[in-house]
Formats: sequence, structure tokens, C-alpha cells
Amino acid sequence: MNTRLGRRTAHFNRRVTNRLTRPLARRLPGFGVVVHRGRKSGRRFQTPVNVFETSGGYVIALTYGADSDWVKNVLAAGGCELITRGRCRQLTSPEIVRDKKQRPVPRVLRPFLRFMHVTNFLRLELTNHATRTSHS
Repeated sequence: MNTRLGRRTAHFNRRVTNRLTRPLARRLPGFGVVVHRGRKSGRRFQTPVNVFETSGGYVIALTYGADSDWVKNVLAAGGCELITRGRCRQLTSPEIVRDKKQRPVPRVLRPFLRFMHVTNFLRLELTNHATRTSHS
């Protein structure tokens, strides 16, 4: 893991912080919730993320690196759902992008990501399916 956030922090966030931030992440700009299925368990998971709209899709800052289980799940499935700003979107064609200059995200956030040593991002394309409002 190349980021400053270690495995202990990731475990704590998965158990505690994610449960508290998930409802806010569905609506706040710069945040979202990735809905994905476990590769082995088939269970449905919802993971809060830092997400940014791009031309034709979205990019997610991989603050815990590309080896996180949710990233592996999305890659294995070939996509996911993303709930952001109260809308649910279908995303496909996941691709890990490495950029030491953090160009996939807004300029104002780059110093924070640089401090956190975040250089990996997950780029996803928006499918042609219509979006729907999230009520969860």
C-alpha cells in the first residue's frame, strides 16, 4: 500500500466510519457510495468513496490503494453502481489509472491527495442506462 492510510485505519473505517458517512456520501459533492458484490461471498457492499465526474464517467481516488477489496470486486465484475448527489448511476469499464500529479481530480484537492500519497485512481465509464434517484 503506497498511501499514508494503513490497514488498521482501513479496518476501522470499514467497521465504524463508513457506517456513519455512507448517508452523507450519497448526497455531498465529491463523495459517493460504490455498490458492488463480493467476489467470493456474492454479498452486496456499499463503500463510501471520493468521486469526481469526468467526461463520460467518473474517477475515484483510491485512498487505500488499488488492492482494496472493493476495487478488486469492481474490476472483477466489470463495473458497479455509484450513488452520488442523490442519483444512482451504472458504471462500467473500470480501469486503474496511475498519475503522480493527481490530474484526474480537481486542482484544489491535489495537495491533499499528494500529502496522502494517493497516485492511483479508478476510472469508470457511465453506461447509456438512465439514472434514477436513490432512496436508500
